[in-house]
Amino acid sequence: MLLSAPLAMRVVAPQVSAQESAQQSVRLPDPDRKPAATDKPVKVFILLGQSNMLGFGRIDPQDTSGTLSHLVKGQGKYPHLIDEDGNWTERNDVRNVHVMDKRGAGLTDFATFQDVKNEWLTVKKGHIGPELQFGHIMGHLHEEPVLILKACIGNRSLGWDLLPPGSERYEFEGKTYAGYKDNPSSWVEGEPKKEVAWYAGRQYDADTQHAKEVLKNLGKYYPGYNGQGYEVAGFVFWQGHKDQNAAHASRYEQNLVRFIKTLRNDFEAPDAKFVLATIAFGGEALEGHGLTIVNAQLAVSGERGKYPEFKGNVKAIDARPFWRDKSVSPSGAGYHYNHNAETYMEVGNALGWAMAELLAGEN
Repeated sequence: MLLSAPLAMRVVAPQVSAQESAQQSVRLPDPDRKPAATDKPVKVFILLGQSNMLGFGRIDPQDTSGTLSHLVKGQGKYPHLIDEDGNWTERNDVRNVHVMDKRGAGLTDFATFQDVKNEWLTVKKGHIGPELQFGHIMGHLHEEPVLILKACIGNRSLGWDLLPPGSERYEFEGKTYAGYKDNPSSWVEGEPKKEVAWYAGRQYDADTQHAKEVLKNLGKYYPGYNGQGYEVAGFVFWQGHKDQNAAHASRYEQNLVRFIKTLRNDFEAPDAKFVLATIAFGGEALEGHGLTIVNAQLAVSGERGKYPEFKGNVKAIDARPFWRDKSVSPSGAGYHYNHNAETYMEVGNALGWAMAELLAGEN
């Protein structure tokens, strides 16, 4: 059951842009470890994308530049993440859930998936994604229970794997490219198709169905849930690496607009806010097909006016300022932002304040 309730926020969102907020040292209070009020509908934020939404910001070791431990325990950044004893804090009002395809599940067996995470928002071993800072901001702003619901897997393109329903075939440089449910991703008319064990939009179908299964079983995923209902309050998107080819980049903006509208329809959440971060590989040096994608991502932001229906409910943040060079990072894997935790924290921070800005606007 989807419930719509007035926004109950502990503080008023700052009267600065999301980008300005992210570039400031926004100090969040330490979480008080108190559970949320269980008489209020759960605020659900659905996170979608590919590998960098999964999260590849390294947590340890502390003596390595760019890890979360180095940033927090060594440099004093993001102090709300540790308590007075130096232990990672935990939010008992924000549930952090990540569901994903399970190896061996059938092509259309969307009821079978793995629970990668089902825990209160905290830091453990391994990696972090943008959900960490985003979740802290949402928990700080809301009195209601908050569910951060990440449904995604890596290596997926919007032009093929995540292609939303309703997308049509198109011609590009002598080839026909797939519309929703087509197979393969492209072909030359009149020649035999080399079909694969996949179809256009299969990952869109899987991720959305996995998220819906979680919402059907909130008692499993939000301890203390007592049937008070939920509201899909927002969607968060960070994706684009795999679309850096001429055909997919040329259609990215069109696909993204349909993606936003289709998600809202699928989840019966027409008023849900939508925030996204651009790709940022190489920072301001990004060019070519990557730059085409960045411009497409920025174009849908409501304040730009190109899509009047998105004004006040869609916000894009430019993540390029958050790129960190490999010289100050745990690795040189640029496609995963060099595993630099600061990039993931700052992207999550910008997305969180962008969402806060949109939610405050509806009040």
